[in-house]
Amino acid sequence: MKRFRWLVATSGILALTATAALVAGAAGASAANGLPTLTMALNGKSVVVGGSMVSGAVNVQTTVTGEAQGGPALVLLKPGEPFSVFGAAVAAVNAHHGDLNYIDPYGSLIYDGLANKGTSTEQTELPAGNYIAIDSNTNGAPPHTTFTVTQSAAPASLPKPQATIASIDFGFTGPKTLHDGELVAFVNDGFVVHMDVWEKVKSMADSSQRKLGKYITAEGGFANPMSTDGLLETVITEPPGIYVQDCFMNAQDGRLHTQLGMERIIKIVK
Repeated sequence: MKRFRWLVATSGILALTATAALVAGAAGASAANGLPTLTMALNGKSVVVGGSMVSGAVNVQTTVTGEAQGGPALVLLKPGEPFSVFGAAVAAVNAHHGDLNYIDPYGSLIYDGLANKGTSTEQTELPAGNYIAIDSNTNGAPPHTTFTVTQSAAPASLPKPQATIASIDFGFTGPKTLHDGELVAFVNDGFVVHMDVWEKVKSMADSSQRKLGKYITAEGGFANPMSTDGLLETVITEPPGIYVQDCFMNAQDGRLHTQLGMERIIKIVK
């Protein structure tokens, strides 16, 4: 489960530590869908963007080398904001204890994917505009680069998902049963930044006691922190079982979003 390690105040989010054994849902998404492909190459020190840079639906194909997990993230800058504003955005977030909502005056975190070492693919929609591409799974100043998405005369559309799960203030909507191998859209329909992560447990009884730690058998994420209207589509590759779905972002009063209702039990079946 990828984290924004470069923020100075993410200790609350980092309470659940990622391990190399986590399975990223990105690995199952297919690029064989006729969509244009935006490529991101991450190695822990740099970010290189290539491929199609036109508006509309795209495959985001991420290749990770030199690190076990990469954090492909895309920030869409607000019209008129220069690329140099990224430094001010990071400073604003850090000045407010790692609160990613303070990106808002400068832009929106519209895509925040998961990528283990190797090549993986997810899907999203890109409005025309200027972007900062980030590897957010790094310590210190995040590797990043800039690029521009031009307006397409005929923007591609995302394939229709078999299920849609939305993060709202403060909860989740959508099915509580997902199927291994189905295409699922994860969107942020809330007014604040949300993540959509999970912890796998052995039984329904364990799900109510998961804070004891020993009941969690694995943890990972569907979608990492995204701003309002953030979107990704990915194929479910997590193994069948019982999961606790939650959001560990902090509210302005210091409470975790889980304490405000962003926590529920879901099942993944064959």
